[in-house]
Amino acid sequence: MKLKPGQRLRSQVDSTEVIIVRAPATDESLTCGGHPMVGMDEEVTPGLSAQGGGPGAQLGKRYTSPKAPDLEVLVTKPGSATL
Repeated sequence: MKLKPGQRLRSQVDSTEVIIVRAPATDESLTCGGHPMVGMDEEVTPGLSAQGGGPGAQLGKRYTSPKAPDLEVLVTKPGSATL
């Protein structure tokens, strides 16, 4: 998926919502609970459950990835699954 600054995404397995702050030039996959995040207007795949553990996404926190250091997201709605 081509990510771009200002794009809003939501989790398919919990209430997590994020906005893209910085996006890499390459196509990247952003996951939450082990499943790809989707656009705010896209349908969620039924029957999915979160994989892995962790503290979940925290409201107002910015996250980056060691695999894609140019990617930065801001959590606008917290959830129990991990980004």
